[in-house]
Amino acid sequence: METLAYNTNLFFAALMFFILVVLFSTFKILREYERGVVFMLGRFYKVKGPGLVIVIPLVQQMVRVDLRTVVMDVPTQDVISRDNVSVRVNAVIYFRVIDAQKAIINVEDYLQATSQLAQTTLRSVLGQHELDEMLANREMLNTDIRAILDSRTDSWGIKVSNVEIKHVDLNETMIRAIARQAEAERTRRAKVIHASGEMEASAKLVEAAETLAKEPNAILLRYLQTLTEIASEKNSTILFPLPMDLLSGVLNKEKKPQPTSTKKP
Repeated sequence: METLAYNTNLFFAALMFFILVVLFSTFKILREYERGVVFMLGRFYKVKGPGLVIVIPLVQQMVRVDLRTVVMDVPTQDVISRDNVSVRVNAVIYFRVIDAQKAIINVEDYLQATSQLAQTTLRSVLGQHELDEMLANREMLNTDIRAILDSRTDSWGIKVSNVEIKHVDLNETMIRAIARQAEAERTRRAKVIHASGEMEASAKLVEAAETLAKEPNAILLRYLQTLTEIASEKNSTILFPLPMDLLSGVLNKEKKPQPTSTKKP
């Protein structure tokens, strides 16, 4: 009798354990950002969640899918630009699953697949642009890469929301070359600005000369103003400008030929 009672208790304990295992595997709780892709006998059944989900053991299987935005760092890639400059570029992409069924059925590992596609797309897009475009037009490149990734991952049920190029690393030789180029560009701009200033100044001087020529006494007033400015600076040497009209009479007298005397025979 004791052996029978022991076997009965053991049977009921095993039965209770089996029932608990069945209940644990039958009832699933999915969070608000999770979905469950349910398969029945190996075939797709439906997408369930969030909340309490019932899965029939041995008949149905469920795969959890996270719908939150994934931030993935794209490893540094060696890229040769269109003008044959070698650079190292890394980026970050933001994406999320919008169709759990496609993300599980159409691709084996959507995270790994998206990462590899992002690396190849980054190299392909940047290789079609020159170095100056990589450094100056990052927003345009980010948009192009995002559009390509979004179109190719659509069949996987993935939406790429943003792509950002973080760093474009150059070697020391190229950095020095860019610095020399920037310095030459600044020098060119300075010369152009200086030449433009000289042109504007000459035009203003011509206008001032025309204005002074209209009134003879205007130049004298300008002389007096110049003397006033020189005297205010307390210089030891003062230059008195002499109008050329006063010297013109003297110069003309010196140039007149002297009359020659004629002798009578």
